[in-house]
Amino acid sequence: MNLFDILGPVMVGPSSSHTAGAVKIGYIAALLLKDKPVHADIILHGSFATTGIGHGTDRALIAGLLMMKADDIRIPESFTIAEQEGLTFTFQDMTLKDAHPNTAVLKITSGSGETVEIEACSTGGGRILIHKLDGITVNFTADKPTLIVYNQDKPGPVAKVSSVLADKAVNIATMQLHRNKRGGYAVMVMETDHPIPQVSIEWLRQLEGVYNVTYINV
Repeated sequence: MNLFDILGPVMVGPSSSHTAGAVKIGYIAALLLKDKPVHADIILHGSFATTGIGHGTDRALIAGLLMMKADDIRIPESFTIAEQEGLTFTFQDMTLKDAHPNTAVLKITSGSGETVEIEACSTGGGRILIHKLDGITVNFTADKPTLIVYNQDKPGPVAKVSSVLADKAVNIATMQLHRNKRGGYAVMVMETDHPIPQVSIEWLRQLEGVYNVTYINV
């Protein structure tokens, strides 16, 4: 346990789980989109739905989409800033099956029409866990450098990605493999102990059978 675990994050309140965690959910969603979002449809579940407005969860999520962090004093004004920057959004309360009480689902769209949908929860102390990405079950925190590879489900991509990281002395801390069906659409999620060089990321994007590569290092 470290000092952060005891005191929590430096943040604009009132709640680390409902505010700081919500900011990070929005922030990671925007990073996954890899472009400026112009619209967001957001579902709030559980405690996020029942007490979120009082804790500023809605404004925190929008602040994250605007690339603010938990200590940004502009968080309470995020709706106004979103209007100024051309970001529209909707909120809906919904009960999700087997979801953590502090869960949000964000479907965001860029100006070019690209979309990302994530289901994530705030686990306390400003920490989050992303459960689903574009409909596929995943579980990662984005606390470590995180590589997400979207690929065709076939032999080869896992070995090639691992080889590229090993060549750059990047140690894999955790690895998860998920797919929608055999031979269909698959997602690799790797959390690493070291940053991944940009040249390696670009090389991975050229691999046969790889649809997309996203790298997050917050």
